[in-house]
Amino acid sequence: MTELMIQDAKTLADWSYIAISKHFKKILKHEAEVIQDKDPEELHQMRVGMRRLRSACTGFSYALNLPKAANEKNVGKVARILGELRDIDVLEEALKQQYQPVLPKPEQKALNTALKILSDKRDKTFLKVKKILQGDLYSNLKEAFQEWLDKPIYQDLGYLAIQTVLPDLLLPQVSHFLLHPAWLIGNNSIELHKNWTPEEVENLLHKQGYIVHNLRKEAKRTRYNMELFTEFYGESYQNYLQDVKTIQSILGEIQDCFVLADFLTDVFGKNLEDGIPTLLNKLQEIRYEKWNEWQDLRGKFLNPETRQEFHLTILASESKKLVETNGLTHV
Repeated sequence: MTELMIQDAKTLADWSYIAISKHFKKILKHEAEVIQDKDPEELHQMRVGMRRLRSACTGFSYALNLPKAANEKNVGKVARILGELRDIDVLEEALKQQYQPVLPKPEQKALNTALKILSDKRDKTFLKVKKILQGDLYSNLKEAFQEWLDKPIYQDLGYLAIQTVLPDLLLPQVSHFLLHPAWLIGNNSIELHKNWTPEEVENLLHKQGYIVHNLRKEAKRTRYNMELFTEFYGESYQNYLQDVKTIQSILGEIQDCFVLADFLTDVFGKNLEDGIPTLLNKLQEIRYEKWNEWQDLRGKFLNPETRQEFHLTILASESKKLVETNGLTHV
């Protein structure tokens, strides 16, 4: 089948094909290296491809008629297993590169115990990754996506001009993002409480940090959805996309600190505070720092004018970049 180029894409179906083809190829590109397990970056890239393929399946669901095995649920199963291994790699890198070198000697030595346990856990998790990549679920998934890419089938809505449906694709996810309860965490109104102490932030995050973590996942979905359509928008859209990325990153660093603390609790148990007090204080400092960084963006997105402008930006796609079509486009 002839490859569809971006400049030739006119319909929702065209753009769904481009997205799925791009991310599917990325997955295949890194698959062999992941199974060989020589470079953690290969795993990272394959996981990103899986996540974005899943996002494309969800974002273009109105247009797609995929084979049964090529569904969002199956992509998610593989992505989660890859994610487990990637999370361990990130944790190991943070311990070795970011924290261990700056700790007192006794705590550096204590972390060696944690790193050994983490290494053993990684070995077991890698076996799960290898099993799923060499198993029927993944094999059937690949075969189904390739079958669809060779002979794509669409729902009727897929043949609408992309300009007609673009806001309808983007605004629902943006609304989920903006209506998330984490924006008002610790507040009874949109007025932000400023000058929180580290202790106040810690108490709040320990009680309701899961809500903030959930907003991070919503930001990620919003980012992936918006990145599907950057061709159609200008600077204002790019600025909002960057804000969403920053929110995802900031809240992700807060979550990473909790994940690391939970792992260390499992390793050291009751001896945690005595064994690695400097590291625990460092994690609290990072959470407090990131919390304060989030407050500026939090205030921005609680502003009614920002929220209205965000919606209007999505509605005002740059029509000069779009090619309208009244007929069908076969790809």
